[in-house]
Amino acid sequence: MKKQYTAGLQHPINIDINLFDFVQSRAERDPDGPVIEYKDGNAWAHFSGREFLEIVVAIAKGLIAKGVKKGDAVAIVSHTRWEWTALDMAIMAVGGVTIPVYETNSAAQIRAILNDSAVTLAFAEDEGQLAKIESVRSQVGTLKDVYVIERGAVSIIKEFGAGVSTEDFEERRKATHGNDLATIVYTSGSTGTPKGVELSHANFAFLCLSGLQFMPRACNIPDRGLLLFLPLSHVFARYMEILSFAGTLRLGLSSNFSTIIDDFQSFNPTLLLAVPRVFEKVYNAASQRAGGGFAGRLFKRAVNNAREWSVAQQSGQRLPLGSRIRHAFYAKAIYSQILRIFGSNADFCITGGAPMDPMISHFFNGIGMPLLEGYGMTETAGPVSVSLPGSNRIGTIGQPLSGVTFGIGDDDEICIKGPMTCRGYHNQREVSAEQITDGWLHTGDLGDIDHDGFIHLTGRKKDLIITAGGKNVSPGGLEASVMTSPVVDQCLVIGDRRPFVAALVTIDLADANEWLKTQGAKPVESLEQASRNVIIHDEVERAVAEANTAVSRAESIRKFEILPGSFTSENGLLTPSLKTKRTAIEQAYAKVIDTVIYVPRGKRLG
Repeated sequence: MKKQYTAGLQHPINIDINLFDFVQSRAERDPDGPVIEYKDGNAWAHFSGREFLEIVVAIAKGLIAKGVKKGDAVAIVSHTRWEWTALDMAIMAVGGVTIPVYETNSAAQIRAILNDSAVTLAFAEDEGQLAKIESVRSQVGTLKDVYVIERGAVSIIKEFGAGVSTEDFEERRKATHGNDLATIVYTSGSTGTPKGVELSHANFAFLCLSGLQFMPRACNIPDRGLLLFLPLSHVFARYMEILSFAGTLRLGLSSNFSTIIDDFQSFNPTLLLAVPRVFEKVYNAASQRAGGGFAGRLFKRAVNNAREWSVAQQSGQRLPLGSRIRHAFYAKAIYSQILRIFGSNADFCITGGAPMDPMISHFFNGIGMPLLEGYGMTETAGPVSVSLPGSNRIGTIGQPLSGVTFGIGDDDEICIKGPMTCRGYHNQREVSAEQITDGWLHTGDLGDIDHDGFIHLTGRKKDLIITAGGKNVSPGGLEASVMTSPVVDQCLVIGDRRPFVAALVTIDLADANEWLKTQGAKPVESLEQASRNVIIHDEVERAVAEANTAVSRAESIRKFEILPGSFTSENGLLTPSLKTKRTAIEQAYAKVIDTVIYVPRGKRLG
């Protein structure tokens, strides 16, 4: 490594534990306080620490009765819900291996995962998920039983365990240690076939205990709350699930995005987790509500003032007196209304998973809701770097968590080392040896570390575009900037081995229509109409021009095409964690790319 940085531990960490121990210790520390909250109709219900411990133990006994042995794989195919968490902790408590499966996965993908991990028992959320499993069940030789959560799977499994003694459960719990396999998490596969990442009890335990040391304000002081609406099949959500038991978080579980704003306001979290797209949409919605005329002009001035305040704050300076007075006025008149979206207790936000446009970060920082960018991978069991509320450097992914080492290779690749690094890839020994060498996990991301340990991402090795003219272009920043437009849903920058950089753009129909109304224009009825609408085209052109101001001409988007469709996980163009699948998109729109954007020589006019 040509450069490396290690964040020291404040005190030693014991990682030779069973992750169930966190559930038990939380119940001992706070037996009557709420630990898990969930929606029961329109109201929030909860389990106390003691109640949830009893549920997990009862399920664990049922798994023993069903013949789940140490090392046996048990799958969960479901949206985020309290039963997911209870099943997960029970499976790991008795030495089983949890296999998370995205509810959006196809039957063929489910078959591949169940076979690769040799699943013996599965839990399906509902009849739809059960149908997918049943359609491939004859092709999964190890699968014995499938239980449906919405048919009372938890009660059924608990009943099976009624005859299992506490002594039998304790024997199984004590036989599971830190180096034992806890889960196999299948990457969402933005490039190539998903790989099963093997994560041990020690991997998660270390990262959770490190997080408690590194950011106690988020998860290790009284009265902390997190509304978790990410899928628990994703490692970041899973980490936060386990961290809630290790620390003091009251964990609210929801998977209904249509009610997310209402849920924020009724649950009142202190900590917010979301991908950058969520905050872009909040910003765009606030802009659209302001509309045109005087209110619209006032909002724009407030936005500029918030950004100016943030830029000054980041550089250790203060705004002139007049700007500070205006900032105080905007805080009461405008910023407070936006902050109410997140509930009355919101402290700060953590975001990651995709590049965040710095102007969006500066805006939220300027209104009093800092977006702390973090970084992690499935292979690291969750986040391994993040900015802190008191040391947030916009444009970086923060500093390493306590006990984590970041290195920069000779080719500028970011590498990571620490006890949270995965054991390897399931049934893929060669890939494991290639990705993890001498304890260093090779991330595939490019970047640098400054003298204070802040990490700067500059791109991805595989996603790096090299134009026909030899110019290296990292698409992430351009894409993030274009996606700040109120009409844009997704943007994919292309141009590898092509004469110039271009972009494929999709439209968010609902947002675009709201924006059209604010502009005094007629709404469109379909994405097809949106792709041909001259007003929308002009707005996308503006967003592209704005994105281009941050790069050289050789790196700029020279041409774009608005597509009449969407990128979704259902059509295979987004991963379940909402990352664009570059290869799949380029294949799906090959005709547009080859004949419209990069017009063949023989078809050029003139």
